[in-house]
Amino acid sequence: MQLIEAQKLMSDLYGDADRERGISATVAWLCEEVGELAQAVRKGTKEQQLHELGDVLAWVASLANQLGLSLDDALERYERENEQRK
Repeated sequence: MQLIEAQKLMSDLYGDADRERGISATVAWLCEEVGELAQAVRKGTKEQQLHELGDVLAWVASLANQLGLSLDDALERYERENEQRK
């Protein structure tokens, strides 16, 4: 799945609920998921780590949708900045 597809999937599945929840609450949920990922990395199985990593990516995609931003654009910016450092 491409990043743009992940964003569309999250929009299709949760877009209305995400907009109703709002950006601040979405950021709070994302932070909670990052904490769960950290715990899975420290003490969890590969299956648990994969699950939590998926949750973090889903919340990042939801946040990007609410902000009207593209994850593809975000990574392209990261790539450009790192190319300039070389």
